[in-house]
Amino acid sequence: MRLKKYSLKQKIMIGKKIKRVCESHKVKFIINDDPWLTKKIDADGCHLGQKDMIINEARKIIGDKIIGVTCHNSIKLAKNAIKSKASYLAFGAFYSSKTKKTKFNATTKTLIKVKKLTNIPIVAIGGINDSNYKNLLLNKANFLAISDYIWNNKKYKPEKATDILK
Repeated sequence: MRLKKYSLKQKIMIGKKIKRVCESHKVKFIINDDPWLTKKIDADGCHLGQKDMIINEARKIIGDKIIGVTCHNSIKLAKNAIKSKASYLAFGAFYSSKTKKTKFNATTKTLIKVKKLTNIPIVAIGGINDSNYKNLLLNKANFLAISDYIWNNKKYKPEKATDILK
């Protein structure tokens, strides 16, 4: 759940609804940026950007839940996250994205290098759609974070867009 422009009260209300949906579909519910909100909602984990709280501090708040870390395109950031026992490593953007400005560009070479360092799951982020997702999976990404293609697709509704990626 990534809600940058909502109040805490709104985030809690929306988060509780999303949690129920996730539980009914047996999928993990991850909160962006906020370990305190993760604990309050009892989500499955949180995702930390490089300007957010460090993993060790987040771990004190949420315990043994999932903590993912943004590594942009950096092997150094990945090594730090591995050392701090991140649950997953997120890299990107791999392609241009309308969801947020692309400051860092990752490549499939980054994925391959990181896979040689660790077995921690890797999430690919940024501009992923039906024409480029397979390349990321073939080059060692374990998961894909896909937003714009699903929610802002002019051709397909979210359910159909998701089905195309299966």
